[in-house]
Amino acid sequence: MHDIRLIRENPEAFDAAMARRGIAPVAAEILKADAAWRATQTSMQEGQARRNEVSKLVGEAKRKGESADALMAEMATLKENLAALEEKARLEEETLKNLLAGLPNRQASDVPDGKDETSNVEIRRHGAPPTMNAPRQHFEIGESLGLMDFETAAKLSGARFTLLRGSLARLERALGNFMLDTHTGEHGYTEISPPLLVRDAAVFGTGNLPKFAEDLFQTTNGFWLIPTAEVPLTNMVGESILNAEDLPLRFTAKTACFRSEAGSAGKDTRGMLRQHQFYKVELVSITAPDQSEAEHERMTACAENILKKLGLAFRTIVLCTGDAGFCSRKTYDIEVWLPGQNTYREISSCSNCWDFQARRMNARCRAKGEKATNFVHTLNGSGIAIGRALIAVLENYLQPDGSVVIPDVLRPYMGGLEVIQAAVKAS
Repeated sequence: MHDIRLIRENPEAFDAAMARRGIAPVAAEILKADAAWRATQTSMQEGQARRNEVSKLVGEAKRKGESADALMAEMATLKENLAALEEKARLEEETLKNLLAGLPNRQASDVPDGKDETSNVEIRRHGAPPTMNAPRQHFEIGESLGLMDFETAAKLSGARFTLLRGSLARLERALGNFMLDTHTGEHGYTEISPPLLVRDAAVFGTGNLPKFAEDLFQTTNGFWLIPTAEVPLTNMVGESILNAEDLPLRFTAKTACFRSEAGSAGKDTRGMLRQHQFYKVELVSITAPDQSEAEHERMTACAENILKKLGLAFRTIVLCTGDAGFCSRKTYDIEVWLPGQNTYREISSCSNCWDFQARRMNARCRAKGEKATNFVHTLNGSGIAIGRALIAVLENYLQPDGSVVIPDVLRPYMGGLEVIQAAVKAS
């Protein structure tokens, strides 16, 4: 959500910021709606003042034994008019809020301009892609091992679901637990086990509603299945005033995530790159306004560290204005090397949202000894996507005989297993 005061003070600057996101000038429409709402509020205040005045006059007339009929009639008219003004103000405020809620965050000045992913800028690269004679895609590897079953998943749930068996199911669990242990033990995050079903206010607070409702799954009784643990973790501080000296707060969670993948028809239809249900370790930070830029670099480094420990080659890019997410002020994507596709694919996205989500959630902080409050800054990042990490391990650690070597850091979570072999079929 945007600060209406900044739009009032400099509408040209706001339109320029939205233009970087590919949005036509909108400040004039916002200011018109704002002016209408404020004018109605002024009329309400004047009506309330007159009502209070008439109420006193009615009391005085009755004490003096004088007729108060005319005053009582005016009081009735004032009451009726105020009710109408209150409804008018409610609708006008809703119109203004909807205008503001539908606009993306402004981008930081150092974010590159561009219309799409072709304008993203690589800022660093780690590790060299492995040399492989016969690279294969993850679904080919998983199916040949007899441990990745798309047919049964489709029978149970339809397209974009995967069923993992045996050591691949354990590898998925091992990856998540390894990530949690690293983020809590080495990176200072507090583990949270949050609800997977949330209310409207929670998904509005993180910017998923109202604009992206079609990307979500909703239950018949109104709950939303979380698209990422960012939603419950960030909303933990909603409608609250935090002590600035307690910041930053750092949370992590391993959860199932649910996405409808609206608009992704034809994209990554094979395998488990783009699923309706997947598992991810999420990182969320809540900071004071002057901490968020440093925290953004720190969070990205924490996600990169997971890939370093797994021995995977990756690159980090900064997203351009046309490719950044709705709530993001600045986003780093981390892309892991996938030999089967002979390219880098996103495995983590770390965003600094500044006060954009905090305004939607009404999350503030107050420095010790001060009365004034400031909106906190919120950040979120994948730490990392578990399914995509499993894909990367399969493709990068594939052996010529079709087996898959387990990275050293995961072996304690695999009961000491060093290599995943093809499942033995029952005779």
